[in-house]
Amino acid sequence: MSETVHLLWFVQERNEHEDLELLIGVYEGEAAALAAVDRLRDKPGFVDFPEGFQIHSRELGQDSWTEGFVKAE
Repeated sequence: MSETVHLLWFVQERNEHEDLELLIGVYEGEAAALAAVDRLRDKPGFVDFPEGFQIHSRELGQDSWTEGFVKAE
C-alpha cells in the first residue's frame, strides 16, 4: 500500500536570474499543506507573491523522474 505525501513549494519566477524555489515542507494531507500556506502567506517575501505557493502530491517509494532529462543550454 503506497502513501501519498504533499510537498509544499514556493516558486518565484524571475526574468533575469534563476527562479527561486523553496521546499517549504512535506505533509501527510493536502489540508495540512494548505494550513501551512495560511500560516505563511502574510510573512515577508511570501506576502508579495501569493501565487507562488504550489502543492505537489507524490507517492512514497515511487520514482518521479523515470525517463531521465535533457540539459537546457
